[in-house]
Amino acid sequence: MTSSSQGGYGGGPALAPPVARLIEQLHKLPGIGPKSAQRLAYYLIRMPEREARQLTDAISAVKDSLGFCSRCQNITEPDVCGICSDPARDQTRLCVVQEPLDVLALERTGVFRGLYHVLHGLIDPMGNVGPDDLRIRELLRRIGEEPVSEVIIATNPTVEGEATAMYLHQLLVPLGPRVTRLARGLPVGGDLEYADDLTLTRAFEGRQDF
Repeated sequence: MTSSSQGGYGGGPALAPPVARLIEQLHKLPGIGPKSAQRLAYYLIRMPEREARQLTDAISAVKDSLGFCSRCQNITEPDVCGICSDPARDQTRLCVVQEPLDVLALERTGVFRGLYHVLHGLIDPMGNVGPDDLRIRELLRRIGEEPVSEVIIATNPTVEGEATAMYLHQLLVPLGPRVTRLARGLPVGGDLEYADDLTLTRAFEGRQDF
């Protein structure tokens, strides 16, 4: 079915309204363009009903049972995530990352045995994302309540990541902990999520005072 016959997301004679709504919702997912949304929609339509129900059940379970760790703001099912509740983790070192996927990337290397704090974004004035939209207040509260001696800022080496790192540095230094930044083994403009294990390990081991 060509795009001209579909008449856009609004429907048109060849596109049933439920299909148009499905394509529109799929298009909102990151990395999914209009054509990909259409292909996914028709794949889902052709999917056996049992598999489709399993998919919807999995999505509902994620939304119903998962939340954010009351300590580090990572995605978790219990109130406190497994990393925060692990007594073997170094309670004095705190690594600040942009997204939950960054925690997975760093945990994969095994080089860091401290705790994390997830910001859930970066400061981005062009995208109307300011400091109050991130989990910065929770971070500052942790610094005041927990025995943190070092904060490792591991935001991505992008313009937004650097701006966020500078903002955090200004807030954290007066509170007393050592503030470090991952070494420049990471490519400028890259994401932690896509860095290989060796690069992440060297970046951690070579971190420097901010």
